[in-house]
Amino acid sequence: MASVSVAKAQGAGTGALLFACVAEHGSAAHPYFASGTLATGPDSARNLADAVHFLCALHGRHPGIVDLAAGRSIEPPARAWLTAAAEAMGAERSYLTRLAVAVGPVPSTPGGAGSESAVIGQRSALSILAQSDRKGCALGAALAFAVDWTPIRALLDATAQRVGIDVPPGRLGEDATLGPVADAVGEAVAATERALLFGAQQLSLQHRGLWDLLEARQQARRDY
Repeated sequence: MASVSVAKAQGAGTGALLFACVAEHGSAAHPYFASGTLATGPDSARNLADAVHFLCALHGRHPGIVDLAAGRSIEPPARAWLTAAAEAMGAERSYLTRLAVAVGPVPSTPGGAGSESAVIGQRSALSILAQSDRKGCALGAALAFAVDWTPIRALLDATAQRVGIDVPPGRLGEDATLGPVADAVGEAVAATERALLFGAQQLSLQHRGLWDLLEARQQARRDY
């Protein structure tokens, strides 16, 4: 997918800009996420367990970013999607919890206390983002979460198959649904589009920071 700057130059709509933002800054673009080290290397069982537990710490509690955004966003075109997405997140949290039990305990890692503090800080940052008073910001973060959850969900599903957990259907929304919601909200007012894309970028960068942390933990275990 084109970068955000290229998409802007091509006159793309808000939805396309949001997808370009996530593609450029989000999980799938992170080298560790895309590496064989995470999912197929000799230490993949520990690496995947680490990822599951930290994703659970970041997104496994209620209220999460979608729930908080649903309580703040007043944009009419977004209400139906946010209501459905908040309901879908209940199932995703249950799935994360079952996976966390199935993969076993958090892998012992040097500097573990610092990692826990970092993810607590990330969760706090996401909570603030999802409760922003800036019109469109919380919605942008929630939409970006749903977009970025697609590759994350694929990783979780592969992990579930490894440990014998049934994979439930994902119901956060298809790309064909998310783009029009962003378009409807962002294209009427330029300031709202900017806020929506800011929220999307910040969510994507927080996820990227999580993969930075998980990569550092993998390296610490390897070097220990």
